[in-house]
Amino acid sequence: MELIVAKYNYWIYVVLMMIGFYAMIGKRNLVKKLIGMNIFQTAIILLFISAGVKHGSKIPIVDKYEVLEKGVDVATIVNPLPHVLMLTAIVVGIAVTGVALAILLRIYREYGTLEEDEILEKLGK
Repeated sequence: MELIVAKYNYWIYVVLMMIGFYAMIGKRNLVKKLIGMNIFQTAIILLFISAGVKHGSKIPIVDKYEVLEKGVDVATIVNPLPHVLMLTAIVVGIAVTGVALAILLRIYREYGTLEEDEILEKLGK
């Protein structure tokens, strides 16, 4: 039980992932599917950022002369890679959302609905 309480943020991210996954799989409206995808993506980004945190450590900006003399103590410096990768994921996610919204707008103009079942019916005719 202590482990669950200590890592409560990870449990919150898992719940967010499942909400997003349910929205992508269970809903028939394409806008709701897109919102579910964004919720799922946000949970993944938060999970990776949370995993990259080191309590009591410093930012990875070091003096090159000090590093040449003493070296770098990696236990006291945060690894910037997870944060940089998630920043890239945020930018890609925004671009994907924009393109998806443009496609949804085109689908709505063509078929008059964003309900998956109705679109599939119109495609079958």
